Amino acid sequence: MRPVRVIILGTGGMARAHAEAYQAIEGVEIVAGIDTNADRLAAFNEKFGIPNGFASIDEALAWGEFDAVSNVTPDAVHHRTTLPFLAAGKHVLCEKPLAANYADAVEMAEAAAKAGVVNMVNLSYRNVPALMEAARMVAAGEIGEVRHFEAAYLQSWLTQPAWGDWKTEEQWLWRLSTAHGSMGVLGDVGVHIIDYASFAAGAAPKSVSCRLTTFDKAEGGRIGDYVLDANDSFNMHLSLENGAVGVIHATRMASGHFNDLTLRLFGTKGGLEVRFEKEVSLLRASVGDDMLTATWRDVDCPPVDLNYARFVAAIREGKQVDPDFARGAALQKVLDLAVDSDSKGCADLTV
Repeated sequence: MRPVRVIILGTGGMARAHAEAYQAIEGVEIVAGIDTNADRLAAFNEKFGIPNGFASIDEALAWGEFDAVSNVTPDAVHHRTTLPFLAAGKHVLCEKPLAANYADAVEMAEAAAKAGVVNMVNLSYRNVPALMEAARMVAAGEIGEVRHFEAAYLQSWLTQPAWGDWKTEEQWLWRLSTAHGSMGVLGDVGVHIIDYASFAAGAAPKSVSCRLTTFDKAEGGRIGDYVLDANDSFNMHLSLENGAVGVIHATRMASGHFNDLTLRLFGTKGGLEVRFEKEVSLLRASVGDDMLTATWRDVDCPPVDLNYARFVAAIREGKQVDPDFARGAALQKVLDLAVDSDSKGCADLTV
């Protein structure tokens, strides 16, 4: 079988995870990297033994010896860097969020559908076995009709040096500045926890109300060229098409938590608790007679293929894979409405 030839677009920090994942998949070759920063590109290619490097998308497309692209560029440029590859008929896995706004995300989804290529948003928590098993249990009716849920995404890198010094490192400072393309914690991790909750609950969002909060973090609200105006926390009420209602919150101020996600789902026949803490996946359930005594038991969760492997498998099989660009666009609509809701005093807005 001919190898699936992948280009990695953007060779910053997250690109390393992409490269390591692809190199672990049999029958995949990373054939090139693309980056406007020549030194960063050279170091990345040397580290992973990648034979070709390009300074622009146009150069890579002129070469053309590849099948698929992993887009690991900053959020604000996903739209303009993805469209040329779709037009050229290349398969694309794009980092989340899909775009900076709903209109751009819809254009990307429509372009991907028109091109007939495999398209995927790298919502990495679809790799969590507990989440996937919870979604299966809900779909199978094992907890009845979902009525209520609560979800949280907790990080602490604004209160402790979880991954470095955010006050001096560009990779963190840009996430705090809207002028540098950030939607704050809402766009960075909110897209994950909204997907996490609604995917497991088995229904699309119907309406949203949200409050965004930005805390004072530096004198004058800026550090160098970075105006620190992006939101640091959000609190959201979300209703779903299946009638379920719930609350979602996320923050970078959760001292004592590095990168932890929790979700609790309550149905007419039972409840589920999904945890992903310190990279460990756990699912607990209270169903059947256990409901009568409020007993919760651990649930075995089968392993799942990573998004990268499912992306490659879809290319080989010539079929689409979830979460696709359409899902990314749907989530982006919720993010945009959350910002609008906050500006209108937490108004409840229809998705």
